[in-house]
Amino acid sequence: MKARHQRLLLIGVSLAVLGIGAALVLTAFRQNLVFFFTPSQVAAGQAPRTGIFRVGGLVEPGSVRRQADGVTVAFVVSDHARKIQVQYRGALPDLFKEGRGAVVQGRLAEGRLFVAQQVLAKHDENYMPAEAAYALRQGQAQGKTAMRTLAGAER
Repeated sequence: MKARHQRLLLIGVSLAVLGIGAALVLTAFRQNLVFFFTPSQVAAGQAPRTGIFRVGGLVEPGSVRRQADGVTVAFVVSDHARKIQVQYRGALPDLFKEGRGAVVQGRLAEGRLFVAQQVLAKHDENYMPAEAAYALRQGQAQGKTAMRTLAGAER
């Protein structure tokens, strides 16, 4: 085998290995993608009938019902236009409350029942991490100092 043929073979094998690696990465990435839908989109049939996806909205007040086993909880998630019945088995997060935002991850069961595997309670829009609040306070204080310095320089 000539040196030229060996290089072509090496390039071909390298491209094949690279292609297989890329296909494996893309397959793993695709399997871990979880799309978000609103209850209206689920009602319109835009959500997948099989597979895992997320539904988000407000927990309808008065809809949270605990089953007799004490672990299973049923509630309704609404986007003010449509509602979807959710069933979840497990401990709910501390921020989960009626009238508050929630995102549930799971799949559709028979009918319009959504069987959740995970419930995520959303913070309200006024929530701010402590580090961000500190940074804003520092930035605001530095801005005032700079303004005083500029005002003093103009005099």
